[in-house]
Amino acid sequence: MAIVDIIKYEGDNETFVWKHPCEDFNTSTQLIVHESQEAIFFMNGQALDLFGPGRHTLETQNIPLLNRIFNLPTGGESAFHCEVYFINKTEQMAIRWGTDTRVQYIEPTYQFPISIGANGEMTLSVADSRKLLINLVGTESYLTRDQLTTYFRAFLMTRIKTYIAQEMRLSKINIFEIDERLEDFSAALKAKLDNDFLDYGVNLKRFFVTTIVKPDGDAQYEKFKELHFRQYADIAEAKIQQQVGIIEQETKARQMVIESQGLAQKRNIEGYTYQQERSFDVAEGAAKNEGASGNFAGMGIGLGMMAGVGGAVGGAVNGAVNTAFSGVNLEPQNNTVKFCTNCGAKLSPNSKFCEECGAPTVEKTNDVCLNCGYKFTKEGKFCPNCGTKREI
Repeated sequence: MAIVDIIKYEGDNETFVWKHPCEDFNTSTQLIVHESQEAIFFMNGQALDLFGPGRHTLETQNIPLLNRIFNLPTGGESAFHCEVYFINKTEQMAIRWGTDTRVQYIEPTYQFPISIGANGEMTLSVADSRKLLINLVGTESYLTRDQLTTYFRAFLMTRIKTYIAQEMRLSKINIFEIDERLEDFSAALKAKLDNDFLDYGVNLKRFFVTTIVKPDGDAQYEKFKELHFRQYADIAEAKIQQQVGIIEQETKARQMVIESQGLAQKRNIEGYTYQQERSFDVAEGAAKNEGASGNFAGMGIGLGMMAGVGGAVGGAVNGAVNTAFSGVNLEPQNNTVKFCTNCGAKLSPNSKFCEECGAPTVEKTNDVCLNCGYKFTKEGKFCPNCGTKREI
C-alpha cells in the first residue's frame, strides 16, 4: 500500500459530478484539480474544504503504518472516513428540452382559446458545487448531464408551461407573429427560470425557444389565421395602389417638364419667344382664311392683325403674309391701267381715243376709278368698289 496517494479527475466532459474511487486515503495525500474544476473534500461525512485548480495536500487522520493498529477494533475498516468529489464547471451545451403536453391559454390579440407546444435547447453549468452535491448528488458516485436533465424534467415541465402562458398574456404576443419574437420570448422565459435552477446550484447560462408548435389544421385557429393575414394583405394592396398612383402622377409631371424643357430649348435655338410663337399661329390662321384674298374687308382685318405682329416677328411673319396674300394688289396702280371716261372700257397704254366708243381720252380721271374702272356717281376720296384713293 502506498504511503501517499495521488487523487485526480478521471471522468469525461459530460459529467457534472464524479467521485474518486479512492477512499480513506492517508494523510498528506496529493489532490490535483484541473482548470474548470473544483474538488470537495469530505471527512467523516462532512464537506470540509472546497479546492480550486492546482495541487493540494490533504490532511486526514489516517496515518500510514499505524492504520492496521487503529483499524483492528473495526475489522480493518478505517474509522476516519474520507472521500473526494470532483465537480466539472464547464458549460454543458445543447441540452434539449420540450413540453410534454400542449400549453393551454387565451390568445391575447383575438381572444380565442389556443393550445401550443414548445421546444428548444439550453446550456447549464455548475454555479454552487456544495449546493449541487448536497441537494442532488447525495451519496451517488457521479452525476451526468442526462441524469441532471432527468432530475430537472419534472419541475421544468411544470414551471415552463406556466411561464409560457404567463409571458404570452403579459407581453401580448400574437400567436401569428411569435416567430419574429422568439429571441425576446426566450430571454423572458430564461429570466423566470434562473432562480429555479439556482436553488439546486445550477446556472442556466442560456435558454432558447427554437420552435413553437401551433395547432395547424384546427378550424378555429385557421379562421383567425386567415383573418389576420387578410388584413395585412388588404393594407399591402392599398399601399401598392397608392404607390402606383403616385408613380403615375410623378411620371406625368416629369413628362410635362421634359416636353416643356424641349419646347423652350427649341424656341431658344430658333430664336423666338412664346409670344412670337402665338403670333406665328395667328399668321398661319390668316393664311388659311379663304376670304382674305376674296374681299378687301377680310383682307383689311388680316392686315391690321399682321401690322401688330410684324414688328415682333420680323421676316418670319412677312413670309407668311406674302404667302397668304399673294396675287392681291394692295396699292393703286395709277400709271399702269386707265379706263375710258365715256364708256368705262379699259384703255391701251398711251392711247388717245377709246377703242370701244371712239371717245378721246382726257387727262381728267377723277370720274372713273383708275384701279377697277368703276364710274363714280358722286364726289368722294376713295373708290366705293375697291377702296383705291381717287385722284383729284
